[in-house]
Amino acid sequence: MDRRMFLAGTGAVFLAAPLAAEAQQTAKIARIGYLANTLAPDPHAPETLLQELRDLGYVEGRNLVIEYRDAGGKPQRFSALAAELVALKVDVLVTAGGTPAALAAKQATATIPIVFVGAADPVTSGLVASLARPAGNVTGLSNLTPELAGKWLELLTQAVPGVSQVAWLYEPGTVPERTDKDILGAADVAARALGVRLQVVEARSPDDFDKAFSDITRARAGAVTVLGSTMFIIERKRLVDLAAKHRLPALYTWRQFVDAGGLMAYGPNGADWLRRAATYVDKILKGARPGDLPVQQPDKFELIINLKTAKALRLTIPPSLLGRADEVIQ
Repeated sequence: MDRRMFLAGTGAVFLAAPLAAEAQQTAKIARIGYLANTLAPDPHAPETLLQELRDLGYVEGRNLVIEYRDAGGKPQRFSALAAELVALKVDVLVTAGGTPAALAAKQATATIPIVFVGAADPVTSGLVASLARPAGNVTGLSNLTPELAGKWLELLTQAVPGVSQVAWLYEPGTVPERTDKDILGAADVAARALGVRLQVVEARSPDDFDKAFSDITRARAGAVTVLGSTMFIIERKRLVDLAAKHRLPALYTWRQFVDAGGLMAYGPNGADWLRRAATYVDKILKGARPGDLPVQQPDKFELIINLKTAKALRLTIPPSLLGRADEVIQ
């Protein structure tokens, strides 16, 4: 055989080998599990995640498959749904149902990487060892709920100058008991610093709503902060209507309430959360270990104000507060 032909043939073989390997790697399909408490409040959330994955080079039907599981607002279904996704051997499991969904996923698998979105106090709940070094197979984005308590009260007292008592409406049991205590403790400290009394009101089911608002009115609270549990989000229209009926200025923790006619909302930007979650999914698919990826905390918050609702309440929002709003609904 001619020496030049032999060398050319050998070179072709060596050149073809990495190309074949690269093609095989490109052809690998990433399978993502998406576990949500309910897709109803924000049906665009999965699309936001998917769009960011597209920007990172993943195309559904070509090199990406997403398995969706929706608990329908029933957290007790998380365990079974997480087990379904684990049985499908997904490469990464994304949870968008707060702390309960993330805990159910962690209990379902100790090997499949988990990226949680919006879990409150992940260290206290036992999801991760620490924010900086999560360890294990879990990481994600925390929603910093205890730290936000003071901000919610501050904004509400600015919107309602002179208010002397603020109600704090929440659903107990949606986060670990210690986290609930931390949130209420932070709210109490903030209320005293702002010179207002805090009235804590529980609602464990929609059947408690009417009594809760009657108690708030009877105690002469001048405003109410409504925390955003899944049940509250699903029932947001009724909560907004009750606040209007009792003529109570209300601040909510998610913008869906303002879209339903609520006065104000302040909280993390949900779209930014999902974009950052997609980045972590990409890193994990490329070989990063979840335990080495720090739990991220929100750095983009949005203040939404509904002036139509303010007008109905005969409330004038101070210009200084309007100037800080990310969106004002006329």
